[in-house]
Amino acid sequence: MGCKVMETKPEDDIPSSESMKKYNKGVKHLCENGIDNVPKKYIFPASQRINENEVLLSLKLPVIDFAELHGPNRQNVLHSISKALENYGFFQVINHGISNDTIENTIDVSGRFFQQPMEERSKYMSTDLRALVRYGTSFNQSKDSVFCWRDFLKLDCHAMEDSLPHWPISPSDFSESIFEYAKQNKFLFFKIMEAIIESLGIIPKSTEDNSNENDEALKEFVSQEFENGSHLMVINHYPSCPQPELTLGIPPHSDYGFLTLLLQDEVEGLQIQHEGQWLTVESIPNSFVVNVGDHLEIFSNGRYKSVLHRAIVNSNRSRTSVASLHSMPVKNMVRPSPTLINEENPRRYLDTDFATFFNFISNCELKEKDFLDSRKC
Repeated sequence: MGCKVMETKPEDDIPSSESMKKYNKGVKHLCENGIDNVPKKYIFPASQRINENEVLLSLKLPVIDFAELHGPNRQNVLHSISKALENYGFFQVINHGISNDTIENTIDVSGRFFQQPMEERSKYMSTDLRALVRYGTSFNQSKDSVFCWRDFLKLDCHAMEDSLPHWPISPSDFSESIFEYAKQNKFLFFKIMEAIIESLGIIPKSTEDNSNENDEALKEFVSQEFENGSHLMVINHYPSCPQPELTLGIPPHSDYGFLTLLLQDEVEGLQIQHEGQWLTVESIPNSFVVNVGDHLEIFSNGRYKSVLHRAIVNSNRSRTSVASLHSMPVKNMVRPSPTLINEENPRRYLDTDFATFFNFISNCELKEKDFLDSRKC
């Protein structure tokens, strides 16, 4: 659903308590009430915006065929994962085992949540960063000096049996669909992490004849580190925008966890920074975009880097994406793996945890990789 075009009133661009109340209700609410110009609250500085005369360059991320990880080609796939994360911080995974029906249901029910009246969506509105369910806008509407063109629904999926009663009950199939997707997404995360741990060489290998022993060691390591790990799902809605060249869906940032698995609809909007350029990621139907988070950069002692990425918007179509952010348990300390530290590659990051991160974002406007930079030795 796009924005309904109406004349923008002059007072819409005057920062006031009344206008801020309106902005805090989200971009979808603005569009439902009709605008034909982007309010000043959403206009980014010229240096951060997309040049309207700029040719948008597309990028085909390295594609990892997940099915091949379980066959004789495993070592080649592990090498491809390593190179992708070293060079891009991203890859796309296909043949991942999550059915097309599950993916389609997830995108469909996510879109229908945002199509509901404001009265229904606002039931979950909160500025509490630790809320089990949180509907909001921008990044952190309490701190952001400029709002981004995004509304979101965040769901705590760590202990779903506890958080599920707090999830939206409308649409009627929302909880059931998202619960099933979250379970399968968590399983996929475990399998990808096993491959990444193996690619880093953290688990000593036994002989070729003992491949089962290697597999068990990987599973045990990942299970111990991530069994009760953090799992946050963020359903993003980017309404069509009357002046997309003035704003961003999400400004440049890195993700704070270990891995993010991103599911997108067919509308492109994800951009990553690569070799000094912003490139639009080409969408592959029924695939996942996988990217390194700050915690994995710390754990790998800088070998795999979390890369700046952002979301752009367009004037024709709204866009829906579902980001699943996975990491260690909230109370655990994240630190460089001792096996990756030596004289040639000294320790580069301080220990950190979620409490440190929440304290940082509660007191600062989060920009680019500011938090990770604060953890460097």
